[in-house]
Amino acid sequence: MTDTNVNIIKLTAAEIAEKIAAGELTAVEVTEAHLARIEAVDEKVHAFLHVDREGALAQARAVDAKREAGEKLGPLAGVPLALKDIFTTEGIPTTVGSKILEGWIPPYDATLTKRLKAADVVILGKTNMDEFAMGSSTENSAYGPTGNPWDLTRIPGGSGGGSSAALASYQAPLAIGTDTGGSIRQPAAVTGTVGVKPTYGAVSRFGMVAFSSSLDQGGPCARTVLDAALLHEVIAGHDPLDSTSIDAPVPPVVEAARNGSVSGMRVGVVKQFRGEGYQAGVIQRFDESVELLKSLGAEIVELDCPSFDLALSAYYLIAPSECSSNLARFDGLRYGLRTGDDGTRSAEDVTALTREAGFGPEVKRRVMLGTYALSSGYYDAYYGSAQKVRTLISRDFDKAFEQVDVIVSPTTPTTAFPIGERADDPMAMYLADLCTIPTNLAGNSAMSLPCGLAPEDNLPVGLQIIAPALKDDRLYKVGAAVEAAFVEKWGHPLLEEAPSL
Repeated sequence: MTDTNVNIIKLTAAEIAEKIAAGELTAVEVTEAHLARIEAVDEKVHAFLHVDREGALAQARAVDAKREAGEKLGPLAGVPLALKDIFTTEGIPTTVGSKILEGWIPPYDATLTKRLKAADVVILGKTNMDEFAMGSSTENSAYGPTGNPWDLTRIPGGSGGGSSAALASYQAPLAIGTDTGGSIRQPAAVTGTVGVKPTYGAVSRFGMVAFSSSLDQGGPCARTVLDAALLHEVIAGHDPLDSTSIDAPVPPVVEAARNGSVSGMRVGVVKQFRGEGYQAGVIQRFDESVELLKSLGAEIVELDCPSFDLALSAYYLIAPSECSSNLARFDGLRYGLRTGDDGTRSAEDVTALTREAGFGPEVKRRVMLGTYALSSGYYDAYYGSAQKVRTLISRDFDKAFEQVDVIVSPTTPTTAFPIGERADDPMAMYLADLCTIPTNLAGNSAMSLPCGLAPEDNLPVGLQIIAPALKDDRLYKVGAAVEAAFVEKWGHPLLEEAPSL
């Protein structure tokens, strides 16, 4: 890559947008720099499933034409973005990381995709993911795993590992992820990036291929808190096409990110978010973060949320149950893969053969678990009980937020683990989401941002910030303050100590 391209890809999204608006860079130059980076490193990283080179350059040329015509540009106009391959995109493939949708080209855009295009964000392509967002490592993708740019032999998180890896390897300054049990925040934590799960219903799910409808939430991924806030503001807002969309104003997230402060805030630390299974270096960096918050003027409050210990069990009944219902639409008859239709087999046989060929092992595992949990005689014992636990978790959050403004915790119990290490141990894999799942069950908002490197392996550690529903701006207020303090004290772990590829 040329020195100019290297300088461009190291810029933040906010800086890129400012330079394009001022005429210091063109959107085409920025897009070409990132496409060159993708060409140079993505064979190693495998962050992208599809790169839309011509489409991205066409979007960039349109932005430059607007600027030359004197039109006012939006806050992210011309900034490239990597889009998780779970959102429909008219004219380019949407596979959800599955063979059952290999080659499927949607005839329409998801609402989120439309909002990105309306904001003149340049969509570079679609990123790799665990099949149907089921996983914590991106190893469940039907198209092969993605590597963590810090160490390509390790996982980049999941299910949105492609998006987080694209950010950490400077292939894009912005990305979109989805979070069902931590699939934005966990990848952010293990790649040293920023990921936000907005309040459930704050970002439209129309055109987002469903995994678990009461838990799924799209959200912004970036390398800085301000960049995440700018993207959050673009994609959030009420959508009449989504029955779960919240009809409420978007919280002032950008203002909060520009004015970070924790002075006078009460910050909760939950005792259930530590103990057995937590890596020593993760706890060390978390404890340092708590001390940092104290030094910035926050009051630390110890919290006891006993139902959080049941969150993992409840999640792995609710999510598979909803996925078994949602994935019933993939029958080999209407769209996507069709196997065994030779004129001699019944529709039922074709459906069975298509699902056998099209779904991977983890998807089959969760569909079977969910179907069992919803079956006659077991519904109340399993799914019904899990929903009761979900209510208890929400009540624990309500009680906690009567005492504090935000809650902090480690984002993940460990740093990035080696690819293949947990492939044969589903329970060990599920434990990667131990700290993130309660927020999805309750519908609150949460963020992960870097809080240093673990001393034993020199890999990124994430700090999770949790706020009440519709108080997403608190995430950015606290996150920006913590980020600024970390940069001043230690330097940004990604911007200053970026891994080389």
